[in-house]
Amino acid sequence: MTAPVFVVEQLPGGPEFVLEGPEGRHAVSVKRLHAGEDVVLTDGRGHWAEGVVKAAEGKDRLVITDLESVHEEPRPGVRITVVQALPKGDRGEVAVETMTETGTDTIVPWQAARCITQWKGDRGLKSLAKWRNTAREAGKQSRRVRFPDVADVATTKQVAALLATADFAAVLHEDRGCDSEPLATAALPDEGEIVLVVGPEGGVSPEELAVFAAAGARTCRLGPTVLRTSTAGTAATALLLGRTGRWS
Repeated sequence: MTAPVFVVEQLPGGPEFVLEGPEGRHAVSVKRLHAGEDVVLTDGRGHWAEGVVKAAEGKDRLVITDLESVHEEPRPGVRITVVQALPKGDRGEVAVETMTETGTDTIVPWQAARCITQWKGDRGLKSLAKWRNTAREAGKQSRRVRFPDVADVATTKQVAALLATADFAAVLHEDRGCDSEPLATAALPDEGEIVLVVGPEGGVSPEELAVFAAAGARTCRLGPTVLRTSTAGTAATALLLGRTGRWS
């Protein structure tokens, strides 16, 4: 297994570093790391450095030495954004967690017309914070050093504007009354931005489909079964990562 990942605001400039606070506590008290074990420090924005545990002190101090120079993971040539309609309950965090583990680059919460969940006021801010914290923790767990961006909640108009700038844009939608093509065989760009829209449990409304089509999005389906909104983005991301060579 690769070395555990811990997040720091700024990567150290020298060969030794003390990891403290919540990250240090997690390393010492939860992961129970000991001298001689490898660790990775990252800012979550693509920069990382590998080091070796020198000592664990108390309950929340990890002394790391032999730190290498800082590396930078390049941005992928094909980047995947998933516009995720707001699910009920904790299924939003489930979607963010699994999309992060899979490799989604950007997640955009979307207040779709048929969403039961409403992000308004303080509740909306708290929910957005949960999504961002989930992406951070899932990024660490999956050993990523470039975590996905979780954008502010978007309106349908804002989603349409995003689709209009994409190199490939699609709405994941399966309906007998609506023509759709398999995402597995759709022509994809060799590089650039791919944007996928995942609707709520009640589906994307005809009005939203029309707005997205006018913005240049095609309608695609994943397969013969209907996936829940909290799993469709993850399945689509996995399919595209395989097709674009990012999982080669």
